[in-house]
Amino acid sequence: MEDTGKTQLFETTPIAKAVMTLSVPTVISSLVMVIYNLADTYFVGMLNDSVQSAAVALAAPVLLAFNAVNNLFGVGSSSMMSRGLGRKDFSAVRESSVFGFYCALVSGILFSVLYTSFKVPLLKILGADSVTAAATAEYLKWTVTCGAAPAILNVVLAYMVRSEGASLHASIGTMSGCILNMLLDPIFILPRGLDMGAAGAGLATFISNCIACLYFFVLLFIKRGKTYVCVDPRALRFNSKIILGIFAVGIPASVQNLLNVTGMTVLNNFTSDFGDSAIAAMGIVQKVNMLPVQIAFGFSQGIMPLVSYNYASGNSDRMKQSVMFTAKIMLVFLTAVTVFYYIFSGTLTEWFMEDPAVVAYGTRFLRGFCLGIPFLCIDFLAVGIFQSCGFGSKALVFAILRKIVLEIPALFLLNYLFPLYGLAYAQLTAEVILAAAAVIVVMRIFKAGASKQI
Repeated sequence: MEDTGKTQLFETTPIAKAVMTLSVPTVISSLVMVIYNLADTYFVGMLNDSVQSAAVALAAPVLLAFNAVNNLFGVGSSSMMSRGLGRKDFSAVRESSVFGFYCALVSGILFSVLYTSFKVPLLKILGADSVTAAATAEYLKWTVTCGAAPAILNVVLAYMVRSEGASLHASIGTMSGCILNMLLDPIFILPRGLDMGAAGAGLATFISNCIACLYFFVLLFIKRGKTYVCVDPRALRFNSKIILGIFAVGIPASVQNLLNVTGMTVLNNFTSDFGDSAIAAMGIVQKVNMLPVQIAFGFSQGIMPLVSYNYASGNSDRMKQSVMFTAKIMLVFLTAVTVFYYIFSGTLTEWFMEDPAVVAYGTRFLRGFCLGIPFLCIDFLAVGIFQSCGFGSKALVFAILRKIVLEIPALFLLNYLFPLYGLAYAQLTAEVILAAAAVIVVMRIFKAGASKQI
């Protein structure tokens, strides 16, 4: 089974059109995800209760940890699938998808069991105290104890559907849950609705993730026989070549997200020393900063199938042109966003909470965070190239450099030198250095590809 429409998109469609066809739906779905994350923060912020807002912020590292599984089996499987398509090895494509799907399902169930079993010590690690622990636990009850599996599966399925060029369907599936979440938030959170506070935000998230999963299952049923994505348990094989290929890309991607969780936990623990208002402000700023981060992420993930396919098929020129076109778009747009954020940092914070202390903290935090955005987009694009081409070791090195070597030590140092406010500049410190390293490594990959015609 070979879909000539997909082949045309990867092989002959003009670069600009191919990149935009794959990336725009991914970016839009990423933006919708940001908006839905902001919706939680916004509607909880309308309660003007710093404890409820702090609960959502403190829970963020646990939800971010889902991405470790998403990347292990989503990025790992989709990279194998796209490279399999480039080699015309369709059996490898199907085997990669079914293995990734069931591993993601089992991982989601284990995530729920482990969190529920070790809830009390975990809440302390997250930085929750006697004031914020109850609200944080209620939020996590719905998003993790009940919702880990659907939250993970809908993202993994989106990666798999996108790997064969169906970026629009992947984005619709993701956005369906996000839009529903935004509709449910005011009903579940606010006093004029069910008045559940942070717990209501968690319940809305759980329901929306279930609906997103349902969309993908219906899509795969309708497209049966016309898609390479397979979830039939009878097709499950433990092919060592497939498993090692998935893990070679997926494990570094997973480690990267686990390190992100570690970094966020360190950041929140430092911030918690300064009270609920500081925590709430940091939570708001992190959500606002997600907008440009997800745009960068959307572009880097959107072109992965194109890069993977052309790498595997040996068309290194098309691969390079795709990356360079994407980089130009990202840098211009995200630089403009950085300027906007810096100028209107106070206004943006005030949209979510009118508490003067929160706005004061948020203004200074956002100005620090936004300066790292243009550099971060270069890092994201480089890691996307490594994942697309199967260079898991390079992605792992960058993940370790970013968090362990650069950002986390910078958090300790900057907080010591400039208590609290220095925390906002740790990301900038790490990303400037990584961006320079990324340009050097990617250019070497391009040169190697040109000389060997990979």
